[in-house]
Amino acid sequence: MAAPNLASPTNITGKAAFATCTSTNAVVVLSNGSASSACLRVTSLMLSNVDGTNAVDATVKVYNAATGGTGFSVASTLNVPADSTVVAIGRDNSVWLEEDRRIEVQASAADDLEVVCSYEEVS
Repeated sequence: MAAPNLASPTNITGKAAFATCTSTNAVVVLSNGSASSACLRVTSLMLSNVDGTNAVDATVKVYNAATGGTGFSVASTLNVPADSTVVAIGRDNSVWLEEDRRIEVQASAADDLEVVCSYEEVS
């Protein structure tokens, strides 16, 4: 694993990832493989409750491995009101994913939470 030199990157590419929490199990929103030769800067992670009646709780964790590993909470049981969007990660509190790291989101109710993740791939 070798992270790129952030002082003089070769490429910075804006990207987006999307996920739907179809169950109450955690879903991987973004993963940076162990041989990517890139760092991913998550600049926005939006959690949208598509249920028009009930609130949903969301938990966002960053893992220290692309598979398995230990999760560290960015947001724990964050309440997302019905028909609302909550920003869990923003440009002012961005998160870097080095190689062999991932972000997962878990919802308290199936099919109620959609996730949009904007990020920069730096290599």
